[in-house]
Amino acid sequence: MLSLPINRPLPRVPCLVGSLPGARARALIKRDQAVTSPSYTRVYSLVAARGEGCMLEDVDGNVFLDLTAGIAVAATGHAHPEVVQAIQNQAASLLHMSGTDFYYEPMVALAENLAARAPFPMPINGTRARLFFTNSGAESNEGAIKLARYYTGRFHIIAFLGAFHGRTYGAMSLTGSKAVQRQNFGPLLPGVTHIPYGTHAGLDYLEEKLFPTVLPPEEVAAIFIEPIQGEGGYIVPEDGVLERLRRICDRYGILMVVDEVQSGMGRTGRLFAVEHWGIMPDIITLAKGIASGLPLGAILARPELMTWPPGSHATTFGGNPVACAAANVTLRLLEAGLIDNACQMGELLFSGLTQLAERFQCVSLPRGKGLMLAIDVLDRAGNLNTELRDRIVEQAFLRGLLLLGCGKAAIRFCPPLVIDSNQIQVALQIIDNLLVELT
Repeated sequence: MLSLPINRPLPRVPCLVGSLPGARARALIKRDQAVTSPSYTRVYSLVAARGEGCMLEDVDGNVFLDLTAGIAVAATGHAHPEVVQAIQNQAASLLHMSGTDFYYEPMVALAENLAARAPFPMPINGTRARLFFTNSGAESNEGAIKLARYYTGRFHIIAFLGAFHGRTYGAMSLTGSKAVQRQNFGPLLPGVTHIPYGTHAGLDYLEEKLFPTVLPPEEVAAIFIEPIQGEGGYIVPEDGVLERLRRICDRYGILMVVDEVQSGMGRTGRLFAVEHWGIMPDIITLAKGIASGLPLGAILARPELMTWPPGSHATTFGGNPVACAAANVTLRLLEAGLIDNACQMGELLFSGLTQLAERFQCVSLPRGKGLMLAIDVLDRAGNLNTELRDRIVEQAFLRGLLLLGCGKAAIRFCPPLVIDSNQIQVALQIIDNLLVELT
């Protein structure tokens, strides 16, 4: 049993008290390896015990600066006291009653809050959106596939190379990130076509090659796109691409489904990343940062699209009252200052990463928006260097900084939105020191 004091405040910078991994961590990792699936992708030997803001403490008392937020999930930081209080209050009154079959206030309140903020046209009467709550991003995308096919009566779906939409069968069929995520799992969902992401050349290929030959646009139900590609490398589309995609969808009656699972909930400095381009999608899928760490996702659709009848789509745990209570507080905290902080700290981090790129030939200029940023790691010839990227991520852990890769050789920066300027400077200094040592 862990005996670390749970009410002791954590330092706001890394504090390592022993070699990594420590004795307790090694013991737990050994237990884990005997009983859990080998499909998990543990990057380094972090055994987390508790968190506070941007800091994580492991089972041996080592404290780390977390620039991963549990893969962009802990939007309000680890164990934000207001989120924790909301969870405790709700758990004391109602843990579960399945919103598929019954009603409860936290789920209705969250649907109202998100519907009011959806970047959809405002109808003369009614609300901007209707919602279906899920447990995860994959489930949100699965439901969006069903909704798009149901509403349009069409079969085909377009997705993008480099995309990540989840690992369940429908979501995996949309995913085009890594071969290992699809290998040996076929046959996948039929009717999915992938095109290059984020470029006008990719849309030229769609309109000039695919539509006239093998993919009649009148049979396409939806185009699924991440406004900033996540697992694929934090790739920002070329100027005008999302606007052009919207016009293509309008021209042929295709639904534009925007996957905001990683980019949404304030991470880019807007509640929804697609708002940076001023376009209105038809469906939005959410998860990750929506409930500050509790399992929750959502499908937001223009009201006229969500016409499926009772029983056509459902879920037992989606919209759980405790998760909804956490999400309502999360949304309030985001709008009370954390979205603004994502803008300000994102600019500071972008500037610092730019200075690193100017000093070291092995890293590219940064890309992204807000606190969804990435750099590529390069070899001396300027090619992507996966091996060096992995070494940097591993060595950063050994110095108290938690990072994650994405794409082929990128390092992503997706910290909790509560990060401050001092923590960003500490992170940049650790990376600077590492680049000096490794290159």
